[in-house]
Amino acid sequence: MTPREAKARYLRRRRNDATESTVKAFHGRLKLFVEWCESVGITRVSDFQPYDLNEYYDIRSGDVEPSTVEGEMYTLKGFCEFLEQIGAVDGLAEKVPIPDVPDEARSSDVKLGTREAMALLKHYRSNDRDYGSRQHALLELAWFTGARQGGLRALNVRDVSLDGNYVELRHRPGTGTGLKNNQHGERVVGIPAETADVVAEYIGSYRYEVHDDYGRQPLLSSARGRPTGNTFRVWSYLATLACTRGECPHGKGEPSCEWTQRNHASKCPSSRAPHHIRTGSITWQLNAGIPIEVVSARVNADPEVIEDHYDKPSKSELWRRRRKQMEQRRTHLSALELTNDDE
Repeated sequence: MTPREAKARYLRRRRNDATESTVKAFHGRLKLFVEWCESVGITRVSDFQPYDLNEYYDIRSGDVEPSTVEGEMYTLKGFCEFLEQIGAVDGLAEKVPIPDVPDEARSSDVKLGTREAMALLKHYRSNDRDYGSRQHALLELAWFTGARQGGLRALNVRDVSLDGNYVELRHRPGTGTGLKNNQHGERVVGIPAETADVVAEYIGSYRYEVHDDYGRQPLLSSARGRPTGNTFRVWSYLATLACTRGECPHGKGEPSCEWTQRNHASKCPSSRAPHHIRTGSITWQLNAGIPIEVVSARVNADPEVIEDHYDKPSKSELWRRRRKQMEQRRTHLSALELTNDDE
């Protein structure tokens, strides 16, 4: 097999156990490796040698951030493990170099802050023109569920209970809306009654009455059906523009500001992608005193992952959280009082 043929075969295999977005990420990472192989004359995977992997690692390390190299090398290692399973190579996966990346370099501190989120939500809820708009519904659902972009994009109208105040996140890989953790990502997440009211207004007044290619009704829909991942990110950027909640903090003036335009919203320093809203939501939920095990179930992420990648409190938020935890522990102070029994 050529490296290109092997890559195609590997991606076909992974489509059985990975989401569409994960397979797409594998494709992007391995595409670079295959192109490098072709540029240096490696025409068969059986020709792979450990020094080839190290040379590619050195090249990538000089081009991108260590955390990016780490992801690419783990993908390459999985690719080599697949080649070992089918007998194309022998003992190559363990030779893939993996950089030692500090935890702080893996995770960005960028998030939608609690103060900014509250200001945005108060604006949307109190503004007749924007109440129930698509941007409003997206922000309400993203903030109060802490769900990933893929989960929000996968929601259908029938997945929302407006009377019960909850949403159902379902894994439907055969229709292009699989969840990150497959069936393990399926869950029911409660939302505030106010959020359910916003979604009801959105469905009744703003939602495009369309179906996707599989005959389903996407909740957050475009005129053409279910949005692509890129379109969904654009909606998120537009929903979190700083000027939406008040005066622009960047010295710009609407409507002349180009950042308010669809194709430039991501350039606003205050706008946030769905992942940043998720990070801010998880931090906010923990700051509110919700146990990490409960947050873990709501957002479908292990407590260890939350601590490493999503819990990003500011110093003041961290100290307020610690004081709140101390107050919760005060109930045990009575056990520390001196009594005659201690003599």
